[in-house]
Amino acid sequence: MRTFSERLSPRTSFAIRRTGRLLASLVIVVLASFFLIHMVPGDPVRAALGPTAPTSLVENVRSDLGLDKPIPQQFFDYVRGLFSGDFGTSIQTRQEVSEVIGSRFPTTFILAASGFVVALAGALPLGMGAALIARSGRGSAVTATISGALGVLIAIPDFLLSVALIAVFSVWLGFFPPAGWGGLDSAVLPVIGMALGPMAYLARIVQVEMIKVLDSTYISTARIKRLPERILLFRHALPNIVTSTLTVGGLLLAGLTAGTVIIETVFAIPGMGNTLVSAVGAKDYPMIQGVVLVFALMVLAVNLVVDLILITIDPRTSITEG
Repeated sequence: MRTFSERLSPRTSFAIRRTGRLLASLVIVVLASFFLIHMVPGDPVRAALGPTAPTSLVENVRSDLGLDKPIPQQFFDYVRGLFSGDFGTSIQTRQEVSEVIGSRFPTTFILAASGFVVALAGALPLGMGAALIARSGRGSAVTATISGALGVLIAIPDFLLSVALIAVFSVWLGFFPPAGWGGLDSAVLPVIGMALGPMAYLARIVQVEMIKVLDSTYISTARIKRLPERILLFRHALPNIVTSTLTVGGLLLAGLTAGTVIIETVFAIPGMGNTLVSAVGAKDYPMIQGVVLVFALMVLAVNLVVDLILITIDPRTSITEG
């Protein structure tokens, strides 16, 4: 008699395994974010109220926030609050953490999603073009230039690239505002600063995979049949690099989500990344835990969605993973 797991289809079994890993990872994130933050030396209430605040006020605030309880009790209360959607109260601003995250999450999500779209839209034609030039053997200088430029973009840190964009396009040319978030013009530089590095990395992957596909036997057979070049590229070659491109793209999107911390800080964007930096400086435990948890959930959700898309496109993924 077959077991329950054997009766499930490969796709369903794959989805269950991935969902289980997501939940396990989320538990680890909750544990790590809580206990590691509480290991940081210093009194968060004193840091929020200032060194001149009366001791009685500090003790009252600490009691109101439950920080006078033993660590295990604080952790139990924190987990119980998570199940009811209560992330706690900010020590720094006394606002509900869930309200702050709810107001700043859309900005971070739009920034990360826009960066991913721009990176993907630039990487596909750039990688395919570089592969065609490299394979033709007639553009070695162009190929070397493209590879060098992509390597430089990959190596430059996001914050340094963002500062350079501000210096050139805001300070020198005056095309875009140097900071803030309030319109399309204010989003251009942050999105570009976030997308250029991942775009270069993804373009290199597309280039390598496209060269492999173009050198494959079935593409050579299609050329013998004198199929038009555009049909070879877009109907036969492009679909065969989707799996690897999507896999790397999913990792890049997860990285872009976490990378918003740097971009939002450099461009003074009121998103979750900027909130996290401010909360770390103020030792605002509830805010740090809430933002870290949401960031982790976003990254894990992106990875799960990519995995499910991959199993839909290529069912062999579940067999390989299993």
